[in-house]
Amino acid sequence: MSMLQKIIEKIGSFGAIGSAMGCAACFPALGALGASAGLGFLSSFEGIFINKLLPIFAIIALVANIWGWYQHRVHYRGLISILGPLAVLATLYPLWKYGWSTYLFYASLILMFVMSIFDLVKPAKPHCSITDLV
Repeated sequence: MSMLQKIIEKIGSFGAIGSAMGCAACFPALGALGASAGLGFLSSFEGIFINKLLPIFAIIALVANIWGWYQHRVHYRGLISILGPLAVLATLYPLWKYGWSTYLFYASLILMFVMSIFDLVKPAKPHCSITDLV
């Protein structure tokens, strides 16, 4: 995994979490965490965070993870890494009206965070095919 790809994936994951922390009304647990981290002043910008920045960061993380999956061809790791951003986008758009979607959103943010840390701790090995050896 190239260094640029790692950086882009981390920006997407942590940007999505940071954007969700700015919206205390939508996600009270993350809002409380954000307020305790000194991000309470961001509450006036929560519409921008939820409607614009959160989907952008989720798409960045999704594209970076799909590219990593294509490069390394580790299917279980690729599938788990794209589930988080896909669930964030699904929660924001078609599933927003359901009460259980908040739990799905929290679980997907946790999954994105865990996969980002996992990629730092145990990076995927490069895919090697027979044509690479010739």
